[in-house]
Amino acid sequence: MPETAPPQPLKGVRVADFSRVLAGPLCTMLLADFGAEVIKIESPTGDDTRAWVPPVDTDGTGTYFSSVNRNKKSVLADLKTPEGLAYALELVSSCHVVVENFRPGVMAKFGLDYRTLALEQPDLIYCSISGFGTGPGAELPGYDLLVQALGGLMSITGAAETDPSKVGVALVDVLTGQNALAGILMALRVRDATGKGQEVQVNLLSSLIAALVNQGTATLATGTSPSRMGNAHPSISPYETYRTADGTLALAVGNDRQFRDLITTLGLPDLAEDARFHTNERRVASRAELRSLLEEALLEDTAIQWQQRLLANGVPAGKVNTIGEALELADSLGLSPSVVMTDPDTGRQSRQLTNPIRLSDAEPRYHQIPPALGEHQGDTFVETSSPTSMKGS
Repeated sequence: MPETAPPQPLKGVRVADFSRVLAGPLCTMLLADFGAEVIKIESPTGDDTRAWVPPVDTDGTGTYFSSVNRNKKSVLADLKTPEGLAYALELVSSCHVVVENFRPGVMAKFGLDYRTLALEQPDLIYCSISGFGTGPGAELPGYDLLVQALGGLMSITGAAETDPSKVGVALVDVLTGQNALAGILMALRVRDATGKGQEVQVNLLSSLIAALVNQGTATLATGTSPSRMGNAHPSISPYETYRTADGTLALAVGNDRQFRDLITTLGLPDLAEDARFHTNERRVASRAELRSLLEEALLEDTAIQWQQRLLANGVPAGKVNTIGEALELADSLGLSPSVVMTDPDTGRQSRQLTNPIRLSDAEPRYHQIPPALGEHQGDTFVETSSPTSMKGS
Protein backbone atom coordinates (compact mmCIF):
# COMPACT_ATOMS: atom_id res chain seq x y z
CA MET A 1 0.00 0.00 0.00
CA PRO A 2 1.29 3.50 -0.78
CA GLU A 3 2.43 5.55 2.20
CA THR A 4 0.10 8.33 3.24
CA ALA A 5 1.44 11.77 4.09
CA PRO A 6 1.59 12.39 7.85
CA PRO A 7 -0.98 14.86 9.19
CA GLN A 8 0.15 18.44 9.33
CA PRO A 9 0.74 19.72 12.88
CA LEU A 10 -1.77 22.58 12.64
CA LYS A 11 -4.55 20.68 10.87
CA GLY A 12 -7.87 21.65 12.48
CA VAL A 13 -6.71 25.11 13.55
CA ARG A 14 -8.77 27.87 11.94
CA VAL A 15 -7.37 31.41 11.81
CA ALA A 16 -9.26 34.65 11.20
CA ASP A 17 -6.65 36.90 9.63
CA PHE A 18 -7.49 40.61 9.77
CA SER A 19 -3.87 41.64 9.19
CA ARG A 20 -2.49 43.52 6.22
CA VAL A 21 0.83 44.31 4.55
CA LEU A 22 3.69 42.14 5.91
CA ALA A 23 4.22 41.12 9.56
CA GLY A 24 0.75 39.64 10.16
CA PRO A 25 0.31 38.07 6.72
CA LEU A 26 3.76 36.46 6.97
CA CYS A 27 2.83 34.94 10.33
CA THR A 28 -0.46 33.53 9.09
CA MET A 29 1.07 32.21 5.88
CA LEU A 30 3.64 30.24 7.87
CA LEU A 31 0.78 28.82 9.96
CA ALA A 32 -1.11 27.91 6.79
CA ASP A 33 1.92 26.13 5.32
CA PHE A 34 1.68 23.60 8.15
CA GLY A 35 -2.04 22.95 7.94
CA ALA A 36 -3.90 25.85 9.57
CA GLU A 37 -6.97 27.04 7.68
CA VAL A 38 -6.40 30.77 7.27
CA ILE A 39 -9.28 33.02 6.23
CA LYS A 40 -8.04 36.43 5.15
CA ILE A 41 -10.72 39.01 5.95
CA GLU A 42 -10.25 42.02 3.70
CA SER A 43 -11.95 45.36 3.24
CA PRO A 44 -13.71 45.92 -0.10
CA THR A 45 -10.54 47.57 -1.41
CA GLY A 46 -8.36 44.71 -0.23
CA ASP A 47 -4.96 44.47 1.40
CA ASP A 48 -2.91 47.56 0.49
CA THR A 49 -0.16 45.40 -0.98
CA ARG A 50 -2.47 44.16 -3.73
CA ALA A 51 -1.82 47.54 -5.36
CA TRP A 52 1.93 47.64 -4.72
CA VAL A 53 3.09 46.97 -8.26
CA PRO A 54 5.36 46.47 -10.14
CA PRO A 55 6.79 43.86 -10.04
CA VAL A 56 4.08 41.28 -10.62
CA ASP A 57 3.94 37.49 -10.34
CA THR A 58 3.33 35.27 -13.37
CA ASP A 59 -0.44 35.48 -12.79
CA GLY A 60 -0.42 39.28 -12.65
CA THR A 61 -0.59 39.54 -8.85
CA GLY A 62 1.83 41.96 -7.21
CA THR A 63 4.82 40.06 -5.85
CA TYR A 64 4.65 41.92 -2.53
CA PHE A 65 1.14 40.56 -1.85
CA SER A 66 2.01 37.19 -3.34
CA SER A 67 5.05 36.76 -1.09
CA VAL A 68 3.02 36.43 2.14
CA ASN A 69 -0.48 35.29 1.20
CA ARG A 70 -0.37 31.77 -0.22
CA ASN A 71 -2.50 28.97 1.23
CA LYS A 72 -5.22 31.41 2.35
CA LYS A 73 -8.86 32.04 1.57
CA SER A 74 -10.00 35.61 0.91
CA VAL A 75 -13.36 37.00 1.99
CA LEU A 76 -14.68 40.57 2.12
CA ALA A 77 -16.12 42.27 5.18
CA ASP A 78 -16.67 46.01 5.46
CA LEU A 79 -16.51 46.38 9.24
CA LYS A 80 -18.09 49.84 9.01
CA THR A 81 -21.39 48.35 7.86
CA PRO A 82 -23.72 46.24 10.05
CA GLU A 83 -23.73 43.44 7.49
CA GLY A 84 -19.96 43.32 7.17
CA LEU A 85 -19.41 43.43 10.92
CA ALA A 86 -21.99 40.68 11.53
CA TYR A 87 -20.30 38.53 8.90
CA ALA A 88 -16.88 39.04 10.52
CA LEU A 89 -18.20 38.24 14.00
CA GLU A 90 -19.84 35.05 12.79
CA LEU A 91 -16.67 33.97 11.07
CA VAL A 92 -14.55 34.68 14.17
CA SER A 93 -16.91 32.53 16.25
CA SER A 94 -15.75 29.50 14.26
CA CYS A 95 -12.04 30.27 14.64
CA HIS A 96 -9.41 29.26 17.17
CA VAL A 97 -7.01 32.12 16.42
CA VAL A 98 -7.45 35.78 15.46
CA VAL A 99 -4.57 37.86 14.07
CA GLU A 100 -4.84 41.62 13.57
CA ASN A 101 -2.54 44.59 13.10
CA PHE A 102 -4.83 47.60 13.22
CA ARG A 103 -3.86 50.58 15.34
CA PRO A 104 -4.48 49.86 19.02
CA GLY A 105 -8.11 50.53 19.86
CA VAL A 106 -9.54 50.10 16.37
CA MET A 107 -10.75 46.53 16.84
CA ALA A 108 -12.42 47.48 20.15
CA LYS A 109 -14.64 49.95 18.28
CA PHE A 110 -16.09 47.01 16.38
CA GLY A 111 -16.34 44.64 19.33
CA LEU A 112 -13.60 42.53 17.76
CA ASP A 113 -10.99 43.07 20.48
CA TYR A 114 -9.72 40.23 22.67
CA ARG A 115 -11.58 41.18 25.86
CA THR A 116 -14.93 41.32 24.10
CA LEU A 117 -14.49 38.16 22.07
CA ALA A 118 -13.07 36.19 25.01
CA LEU A 119 -16.32 36.64 26.92
CA GLU A 120 -17.96 34.27 24.44
CA GLN A 121 -14.81 32.39 23.39
CA PRO A 122 -12.59 31.91 26.46
CA ASP A 123 -10.41 29.47 24.51
CA LEU A 124 -9.66 32.03 21.78
CA ILE A 125 -6.05 32.90 20.97
CA TYR A 126 -5.82 36.50 19.85
CA CYS A 127 -2.64 37.96 18.39
CA SER A 128 -2.29 41.74 18.16
CA ILE A 129 0.59 43.21 16.17
CA SER A 130 1.37 46.89 16.65
CA GLY A 131 4.12 49.32 15.79
CA PHE A 132 5.01 50.60 19.24
CA GLY A 133 2.82 48.78 21.74
CA THR A 134 -0.44 49.84 23.34
CA GLY A 135 0.89 52.56 25.65
CA PRO A 136 2.06 56.11 24.85
CA GLY A 137 3.33 55.03 21.42
CA ALA A 138 0.04 53.52 20.31
CA GLU A 139 -0.67 56.28 17.80
CA LEU A 140 2.74 56.21 16.13
CA PRO A 141 2.57 54.86 12.57
CA GLY A 142 4.04 51.35 12.40
CA TYR A 143 6.06 51.52 9.20
CA ASP A 144 9.17 49.37 8.96
CA LEU A 145 11.36 52.26 7.76
CA LEU A 146 10.26 54.42 10.69
CA VAL A 147 10.98 51.65 13.19
CA GLN A 148 14.41 50.98 11.66
CA ALA A 149 15.14 54.68 12.23
CA LEU A 150 13.67 55.08 15.71
CA GLY A 151 14.87 51.65 16.85
CA GLY A 152 18.55 52.34 16.18
CA LEU A 153 19.09 49.84 13.39
CA MET A 154 19.80 52.52 10.79
CA SER A 155 22.43 54.09 13.06
CA ILE A 156 24.60 50.97 12.77
CA THR A 157 23.84 50.19 9.12
CA GLY A 158 26.03 51.65 6.39
CA ALA A 159 29.57 52.96 6.17
CA ALA A 160 30.89 55.44 8.70
CA GLU A 161 31.26 58.14 6.07
CA THR A 162 27.75 57.70 4.62
CA ASP A 163 24.26 58.48 5.82
CA PRO A 164 22.45 55.93 8.01
CA SER A 165 20.83 53.26 5.86
CA LYS A 166 17.88 50.93 6.10
CA VAL A 167 18.30 47.20 5.59
CA GLY A 168 17.43 46.09 2.05
CA VAL A 169 14.22 44.29 3.08
CA ALA A 170 11.50 45.12 5.63
CA LEU A 171 13.44 43.17 8.23
CA VAL A 172 11.57 44.46 11.29
CA ASP A 173 8.25 43.29 9.84
CA VAL A 174 9.76 39.87 9.16
CA LEU A 175 11.15 39.58 12.70
CA THR A 176 7.82 40.65 14.16
CA GLY A 177 5.90 38.16 12.03
CA GLN A 178 8.14 35.36 13.25
CA ASN A 179 7.71 36.48 16.87
CA ALA A 180 3.94 36.45 16.35
CA LEU A 181 4.18 32.92 14.97
CA ALA A 182 6.16 31.77 18.02
CA GLY A 183 3.71 33.44 20.42
CA ILE A 184 0.69 31.83 18.76
CA LEU A 185 2.28 28.38 18.84
CA MET A 186 3.07 28.73 22.55
CA ALA A 187 -0.47 29.88 23.23
CA LEU A 188 -1.84 26.90 21.28
CA ARG A 189 0.20 24.58 23.49
CA VAL A 190 -1.23 26.18 26.64
CA ARG A 191 -4.74 26.02 25.16
CA ASP A 192 -4.30 22.35 24.45
CA ALA A 193 -3.17 21.69 28.04
CA THR A 194 -5.66 23.92 29.89
CA GLY A 195 -8.46 24.75 27.46
CA LYS A 196 -7.79 28.45 28.01
CA GLY A 197 -6.97 31.00 25.34
CA GLN A 198 -4.98 34.18 25.78
CA GLU A 199 -3.82 37.33 24.04
CA VAL A 200 -0.47 37.45 22.28
CA GLN A 201 1.01 40.92 21.82
CA VAL A 202 4.01 41.72 19.67
CA ASN A 203 5.22 45.05 18.33
CA LEU A 204 7.75 46.19 15.77
CA LEU A 205 9.93 48.26 18.09
CA SER A 206 10.32 45.55 20.74
CA SER A 207 11.05 42.97 18.05
CA LEU A 208 13.81 45.17 16.66
CA ILE A 209 15.29 46.05 20.07
CA ALA A 210 15.47 42.35 21.01
CA ALA A 211 17.08 41.56 17.64
CA LEU A 212 19.93 44.02 18.31
CA VAL A 213 21.39 41.25 20.54
CA ASN A 214 25.15 41.89 20.99
CA GLN A 215 24.94 45.52 19.84
CA GLY A 216 22.10 46.26 22.23
CA THR A 217 23.72 44.43 25.13
CA ALA A 218 27.00 46.25 24.52
CA THR A 219 25.14 49.54 24.76
CA LEU A 220 23.56 48.48 28.07
CA ALA A 221 26.94 47.39 29.45
CA THR A 222 29.01 50.40 28.37
CA GLY A 223 26.50 53.22 28.08
CA THR A 224 27.94 53.95 24.63
CA SER A 225 25.99 53.38 21.44
CA PRO A 226 27.93 51.68 18.62
CA SER A 227 28.45 53.55 15.37
CA ARG A 228 28.30 52.54 11.73
CA MET A 229 31.20 50.38 10.61
CA GLY A 230 30.09 49.34 7.16
CA ASN A 231 30.53 45.59 6.87
CA ALA A 232 33.16 45.37 9.61
CA HIS A 233 32.53 43.68 12.97
CA PRO A 234 33.13 45.54 16.26
CA SER A 235 34.68 42.50 17.96
CA ILE A 236 36.26 40.35 15.22
CA SER A 237 38.82 40.96 12.44
CA PRO A 238 39.07 40.14 9.61
CA TYR A 239 35.30 39.90 9.44
CA GLU A 240 34.02 42.11 6.61
CA THR A 241 33.94 42.47 2.83
CA TYR A 242 36.91 43.05 0.55
CA ARG A 243 37.36 44.00 -3.10
CA THR A 244 38.69 41.41 -5.51
CA ALA A 245 39.57 41.56 -9.21
CA ASP A 246 35.92 41.34 -10.24
CA GLY A 247 33.63 41.62 -7.25
CA THR A 248 33.28 41.60 -3.49
CA LEU A 249 34.29 38.82 -1.11
CA ALA A 250 33.14 38.34 2.48
CA LEU A 251 35.63 36.96 4.99
CA ALA A 252 34.39 35.69 8.36
CA VAL A 253 37.58 34.72 10.22
CA GLY A 254 36.57 33.81 13.76
CA ASN A 255 39.74 32.43 15.34
CA ASP A 256 43.54 32.36 15.13
CA ARG A 257 43.70 29.09 13.21
CA GLN A 258 41.46 30.44 10.49
CA PHE A 259 43.61 33.57 10.33
CA ARG A 260 46.78 31.54 9.81
CA ASP A 261 45.06 29.54 7.06
CA LEU A 262 43.87 32.78 5.47
CA ILE A 263 47.27 34.44 5.23
CA THR A 264 48.85 31.19 4.01
CA THR A 265 46.26 30.88 1.23
CA LEU A 266 46.77 34.53 0.25
CA GLY A 267 50.55 34.09 0.11
CA LEU A 268 51.16 36.33 3.12
CA PRO A 269 52.79 33.95 5.64
CA ASP A 270 55.01 36.72 7.05
CA LEU A 271 51.94 38.29 8.67
CA ALA A 272 52.01 35.44 11.17
CA GLU A 273 55.13 37.03 12.69
CA ASP A 274 53.65 40.54 12.79
CA ALA A 275 52.85 41.44 16.39
CA ARG A 276 49.92 43.61 15.24
CA PHE A 277 48.04 40.51 14.14
CA HIS A 278 48.97 37.83 16.70
CA THR A 279 45.54 37.77 18.38
CA ASN A 280 42.04 38.76 17.43
CA GLU A 281 42.14 41.65 19.89
CA ARG A 282 45.26 43.01 18.20
CA ARG A 283 43.78 42.48 14.77
CA VAL A 284 40.70 44.49 15.78
CA ALA A 285 42.98 47.30 16.98
CA SER A 286 44.91 47.17 13.71
CA ARG A 287 41.93 46.57 11.44
CA ALA A 288 42.76 49.31 8.90
CA GLU A 289 46.34 48.13 8.36
CA LEU A 290 45.26 44.49 8.09
CA ARG A 291 42.50 45.34 5.65
CA SER A 292 44.93 47.13 3.33
CA LEU A 293 47.32 44.17 3.25
CA LEU A 294 44.60 41.57 2.69
CA GLU A 295 42.83 43.54 -0.02
CA GLU A 296 46.04 44.11 -1.94
CA ALA A 297 46.42 40.35 -2.22
CA LEU A 298 42.74 39.69 -2.94
CA LEU A 299 42.76 42.12 -5.88
CA GLU A 300 44.98 39.69 -7.76
CA ASP A 301 42.17 37.22 -8.52
CA THR A 302 38.39 36.89 -8.79
CA ALA A 303 35.93 36.55 -5.94
CA ILE A 304 34.82 33.06 -6.94
CA GLN A 305 38.41 31.84 -7.25
CA TRP A 306 39.29 33.12 -3.80
CA GLN A 307 36.08 31.66 -2.42
CA GLN A 308 36.96 28.20 -3.70
CA ARG A 309 40.56 28.30 -2.47
CA LEU A 310 39.74 29.70 0.95
CA LEU A 311 36.86 27.33 1.61
CA ALA A 312 39.07 24.41 0.57
CA ASN A 313 41.54 25.51 3.25
CA GLY A 314 38.94 25.92 5.98
CA VAL A 315 38.57 29.70 5.80
CA PRO A 316 34.97 31.00 5.87
CA ALA A 317 34.67 33.06 2.70
CA GLY A 318 31.98 33.81 0.17
CA LYS A 319 31.33 35.94 -2.86
CA VAL A 320 28.65 38.62 -2.37
CA ASN A 321 25.84 37.16 -4.45
CA THR A 322 22.83 38.78 -6.03
CA ILE A 323 19.48 37.41 -4.86
CA GLY A 324 19.24 35.41 -8.06
CA GLU A 325 22.66 33.87 -7.41
CA ALA A 326 21.67 33.16 -3.82
CA LEU A 327 18.59 31.24 -5.00
CA GLU A 328 20.74 29.24 -7.40
CA LEU A 329 23.17 28.44 -4.59
CA ALA A 330 20.42 27.27 -2.24
CA ASP A 331 18.98 25.11 -5.02
CA SER A 332 22.38 23.56 -5.73
CA LEU A 333 22.69 22.68 -2.03
CA GLY A 334 19.37 20.83 -2.11
CA LEU A 335 17.59 23.39 0.07
CA SER A 336 14.64 23.84 -2.33
CA PRO A 337 14.34 27.62 -1.88
CA SER A 338 11.37 28.04 -4.22
CA VAL A 339 8.32 26.23 -5.55
CA VAL A 340 5.94 26.78 -8.45
CA MET A 341 2.31 26.62 -7.37
CA THR A 342 -0.48 26.00 -9.90
CA ASP A 343 -4.18 26.63 -9.42
CA PRO A 344 -5.86 23.39 -10.57
CA ASP A 345 -8.98 25.21 -11.78
CA THR A 346 -7.53 28.15 -13.66
CA GLY A 347 -3.97 27.07 -14.35
CA ARG A 348 -2.69 30.30 -12.77
CA GLN A 349 0.82 29.91 -11.44
CA SER A 350 2.77 31.59 -8.69
CA ARG A 351 6.45 31.20 -7.89
CA GLN A 352 6.99 31.21 -4.14
CA LEU A 353 9.85 31.15 -1.67
CA THR A 354 9.47 28.04 0.46
CA ASN A 355 8.87 27.84 4.19
CA PRO A 356 12.28 27.58 5.93
CA ILE A 357 11.00 25.32 8.75
CA ARG A 358 11.66 21.61 8.32
CA LEU A 359 10.10 18.95 10.55
CA SER A 360 11.11 15.28 10.37
CA ASP A 361 7.49 14.06 10.44
CA ALA A 362 5.67 16.84 8.61
CA GLU A 363 6.21 18.95 5.54
CA PRO A 364 4.94 22.39 4.60
CA ARG A 365 2.40 22.17 1.79
CA TYR A 366 1.71 24.64 -0.97
CA HIS A 367 -1.84 24.06 -2.12
CA GLN A 368 -3.45 27.47 -2.68
CA ILE A 369 -1.90 30.25 -4.73
CA PRO A 370 -2.41 33.76 -3.27
CA PRO A 371 -6.14 34.35 -3.52
CA ALA A 372 -7.96 36.89 -5.63
CA LEU A 373 -9.81 39.53 -3.64
CA GLY A 374 -12.95 37.93 -2.17
CA GLU A 375 -12.33 34.68 -4.02
CA HIS A 376 -13.86 32.55 -1.25
CA GLN A 377 -16.76 34.80 -0.33
CA GLY A 378 -19.33 32.09 -1.04
CA ASP A 379 -17.68 29.47 1.17
CA THR A 380 -19.55 28.31 4.25
CA PHE A 381 -17.52 28.31 7.45
CA VAL A 382 -18.75 26.15 10.28
CA GLU A 383 -17.38 25.28 13.72
CA THR A 384 -14.34 23.05 13.44
CA SER A 385 -12.87 20.59 15.90
CA SER A 386 -10.26 21.55 18.47
CA PRO A 387 -6.63 21.69 17.34
CA THR A 388 -4.72 18.44 17.34
CA SER A 389 -3.42 17.68 20.83
CA MET A 390 0.14 18.81 21.49
CA LYS A 391 0.56 16.93 24.76
CA GLY A 392 3.92 15.29 25.03
CA SER A 393 5.35 17.22 22.10
